Amino acid sequence: MFKKYLQNRFSNSILVYICVYLTAIKKLILSMKKITIKDIAIKAEVSISTVSFVINGKGEKMGISAAVIKKVQDIAEKLHYRPSMIATSLRTGKTRSIGLIVEDISNQFFADLARVIEDEAKNIDYRVFYCSTGDDDERSEELIHSLLQANVDGFIITPTQNLEDKIDLLLKLKKPVVLVDRYFPGQQVSHVVMDNYEASNSATKFLIDKGCKNIAVVNITSEMIQMTLREDGYRDALKEVGMYNESLVLHVNYHSNEETRIEELVNFFNKNPKIDAVLFLANYMGLAGLQAFRGMGIRIPEDIAVISFDDHDSFKLHTPTISVIAQPIEDIAINAIQLLMSQMTDMEVFEVEKCLKKGNLIIRESV
Repeated sequence: MFKKYLQNRFSNSILVYICVYLTAIKKLILSMKKITIKDIAIKAEVSISTVSFVINGKGEKMGISAAVIKKVQDIAEKLHYRPSMIATSLRTGKTRSIGLIVEDISNQFFADLARVIEDEAKNIDYRVFYCSTGDDDERSEELIHSLLQANVDGFIITPTQNLEDKIDLLLKLKKPVVLVDRYFPGQQVSHVVMDNYEASNSATKFLIDKGCKNIAVVNITSEMIQMTLREDGYRDALKEVGMYNESLVLHVNYHSNEETRIEELVNFFNKNPKIDAVLFLANYMGLAGLQAFRGMGIRIPEDIAVISFDDHDSFKLHTPTISVIAQPIEDIAINAIQLLMSQMTDMEVFEVEKCLKKGNLIIRESV
């Protein structure tokens, strides 16, 4: 009846185009249909239980012939069958997923770290769920609870300042967890971090050796261990040679916007015109500093030498290029996955490992 309606309304040539279009739509709808083991069973002309055994790798154990196993596998592949994560989780208690909680996925350091973690996870057939905390404790707790409800098999976390209790909760629940970038000194949990004290201490000594006399540091108002160690390394290097000056230390609120950061930096450097070098303890502060210097007409490195923690593409493209302390991102990511896998394999026998990685001081044109 529908075909007759079309014939009455349109010419034969237009009708052909309409039929072709409708056929394409039908194929698209069918291709979007979720394939189930029942579809495979019908196509292979076997029982649903046979397909289930084959899909779950129990074909040989259940006495299914090699020919039938291959037939089912070939049809499943042809139909692009993907097992339900929920069903798999209910059967095995595993979702083959990892929860990755970082401070800010838009920050290049964390984005690069997440990329390597995802690649390593993919190699062992795991998927990664990304989350950003924005350095917000409440948000961090919500994310942990959400990932627990999603039944992820393990956690890789860059914790916020007051997240220690929630990490303890994961440990009590016997959930595999590895901390990266930062950790809580008194907590028995595996972590992989850069040697922040050594990196900052070496960078400051390098500036001293270059003849810099008034070396400033820009940190955030945080009590997290990695930021504390970076400032400690800077301070101790200067104290060794009697050059430490507390007035050359600036703490910027992490949650302030970029405009506010730049304003604070401008005020700080205007107040301390003798500063001839600066160490930025995070790349986003370094980027704000470059904008402040440009607005103030301060030349790099003629007026001030600059080193920043955590490399960034902008540092390589800036004129002049900016010296950095680069974290060994690939080593940290691979090591974190390995530690997590050791826990997920056998949570009862694994040992807590605390890995310290050496940073890389990359000298460019800014010093």
